[in-house]
Amino acid sequence: MNNALIRKLESFEALSDGDRAALSALSLKTREVGPRTDLISVGDNPEDVHLILDGYACRYKLLDEGQRQIMAVLVPGDFCDLNVFILDQMDHTIGTVSQCQIVKIPRKAIEEIMANHPAITKAFWWCSLVDEAVLREWLVNIGGRPSNHRIAHVLCEIFMRLDAVGRVTGNSYTFPFTQMDIADMTGITQVHVNRTMRELKNSGLITLKQRVLTIHDVGQLKAYCNFNQNYLHLKNARWSDRRNVPWPKLAQDG
Repeated sequence: MNNALIRKLESFEALSDGDRAALSALSLKTREVGPRTDLISVGDNPEDVHLILDGYACRYKLLDEGQRQIMAVLVPGDFCDLNVFILDQMDHTIGTVSQCQIVKIPRKAIEEIMANHPAITKAFWWCSLVDEAVLREWLVNIGGRPSNHRIAHVLCEIFMRLDAVGRVTGNSYTFPFTQMDIADMTGITQVHVNRTMRELKNSGLITLKQRVLTIHDVGQLKAYCNFNQNYLHLKNARWSDRRNVPWPKLAQDG
């Protein structure tokens, strides 16, 4: 199986054959989930961890008047809720955007793999830190960037994250998001999304056809919205010297 999770984790930490085998064992039983389906909702008691093997999902919250705010897009190789099983109940909802292939991993399995595979534990920590960095960047995106830059920034981010797990062909990737989805990601109106997407197309930066987005010049689109990918920490790939920095030791009792 082309395991997006292994590819993602190896961008943070070198894994052994034993580590890969343990991770592959987590992904043997999968299930298909249709689009626009909640995997876990606000108020639910989180017992298991959901892993996206294929497709797109998102984190979101609904306001009292029904307005939705999407706080993160989840792509293949992403855990939906790696640490939330620590919580008593969910404070947000995780739902699919497209048809997804999902693995539901029991809490015990996560605890066991972390106890027996320190390199995987380090990689999991990296994942959590990058998730937090992405959330910070989304806050900046909504609060500080003009609306046209917000959309371009999201398009660049999704491209970079998919490319890291081998889900980009040329400069194209599947794009199942509606204009309402984009509006809920960026905090602008659907009408403004329509106008901005049309401007990006007319300027030759992107093409969107049959739910496939093509970025004609990635560098140009990045320059357009001042995209700096440092928050994704992709330079910490396994060929980087960064992974050779000694890992801090935990304090010993006594």
